[in-house]
Amino acid sequence: QVLLTESGGGLVQAGGSLRLSCAASGGTFSVLNMGWFRQAPGKEREFVAGISAGGYTRYYADSVKGRFTISRDNRKNTVDLQMNSLKPEDTAVYYCAGAMGVSRRGSEYKYWGQGTQVTVSS
Repeated sequence: QVLLTESGGGLVQAGGSLRLSCAASGGTFSVLNMGWFRQAPGKEREFVAGISAGGYTRYYADSVKGRFTISRDNRKNTVDLQMNSLKPEDTAVYYCAGAMGVSRRGSEYKYWGQGTQVTVSS
């Protein structure tokens, strides 16, 4: 069983930056493909970014491409999401998740963190 814990959320003005971090414990992190998802109030959960187990493949939702960067450190069992040029529409609870395969679909992810709130003010 892999436990995921997010940190780094908060309140930021539009145009600002935040860095989210997700720490994994209890399992073999380095074999997992990792992803970040988000869910805004009244909306469905959506894929934000993903990274393969070895860190060589990264993929993003069109809405964040060029602004967000996903990275991982398999020595520290962490996966980060650097968010720049934040917009009010980025406001959501952000979740990190782990899967055995590379996917943009939340249903493919087995392990989930509890989420961290990101609020972008205009």
